[in-house]
Amino acid sequence: MMTVLTALALFATTALVVILSITILNVLTFPRLSDAPYPKSEVRVSVLVPARNEVEVIDRTMQHLRNQDYPDYEVIILDDGSTDGTAEIAGAVANRDPRFSLIAGRPLPDGWLGKNWACHQLSRAASGEILIFTDADVIWTPTALSRVVGEMQKGNADLQTVWPTQITETWSERLVVPLMAFVIIGYLPNLLVHHTPWAVFAAAMGQCLAFRRDAYHTIGGHRAVQDNVLDDVTFAKQIKAHGLKLRVADGDHVILCRMYHRWAEVRDGFAKNILAGHGSVAFLLVSWAFHWLLWLLPWLWLALGWLGGHPYWPTWPLGLIILGVGVRALTAAFSHQRIQDALWMPVSTLLMAVIAARSIGWHYGYGGPEWRGRSIHPQSDDRGTQTE
Repeated sequence: MMTVLTALALFATTALVVILSITILNVLTFPRLSDAPYPKSEVRVSVLVPARNEVEVIDRTMQHLRNQDYPDYEVIILDDGSTDGTAEIAGAVANRDPRFSLIAGRPLPDGWLGKNWACHQLSRAASGEILIFTDADVIWTPTALSRVVGEMQKGNADLQTVWPTQITETWSERLVVPLMAFVIIGYLPNLLVHHTPWAVFAAAMGQCLAFRRDAYHTIGGHRAVQDNVLDDVTFAKQIKAHGLKLRVADGDHVILCRMYHRWAEVRDGFAKNILAGHGSVAFLLVSWAFHWLLWLLPWLWLALGWLGGHPYWPTWPLGLIILGVGVRALTAAFSHQRIQDALWMPVSTLLMAVIAARSIGWHYGYGGPEWRGRSIHPQSDDRGTQTE
């Protein structure tokens, strides 16, 4: 009779083989921005940047945007009541470069999340045929804008999204942030994202969302996601629901970003989205158990298996560990992260459990959800912009 351990091991083996297969397929087929052609035709592009208290990065970001080789673009920065000098730095650049403009954000209406309201205002100020929403901490190398437009034209995309290469330095960044690429490369077959209408195969990254203007308005713009913390993923699903074309690409050192700088930022940054991404507490708990089974059970089995005298020890748990580490290492190599950090996948799994627990606690009223010291609930009294 099959033991519980054998059944769990069979399930884990099957799951890891499937994930490895998807990963290999994506590594072979996932578009890289460095391979994108230059545009066949030059349409006007609006780069739209919501900003609040971004004094540490805004000057660098704007200088990178000034150096783009694309010939016809504007950059609009919305300052949402910054108190640290962000507006002064952005204004100084805007005064020197006619392609740049700075607008002041209006008070946050009831029913809106701050970042979504900021992006809505930016869209109304834009003049381009392509609207690119990006964050104030995203780094655009000189060919980035041309590559995004070229990739859009190559795939005839209505929404082109790009996963920037993530800059990770501290231990918490290295062990958690690359899991975004791990999920996209390991769980989401790119060919199904591009070539099926099913919303389950839809994803997007809010750090770079490039819309054709008419497509953006067809799906309702940011007004349609005004209270949605997962506006990027919802946009991707709505693009598919309207019969429009969604395309994805890896930033591949052409677009880069450092999202967080310390554990508290990593923890709260992921906690504010993880429950919404799973849809319910029940599904988040199932996901939690699934990942513990794949990346913790094999190590426990290897460490303690000799006590039970299981006939497959140590071959089977070692095989599961090699599969798990291998998948994580392959996604790390593809997304330009440290391959050796794959060995710490059990620790990454535990850290994600801490993040999930914090998100569930917020859901049941134990603080938050918060970001940068303020609530991100719609209809909050806070009038600031929640930015990523």
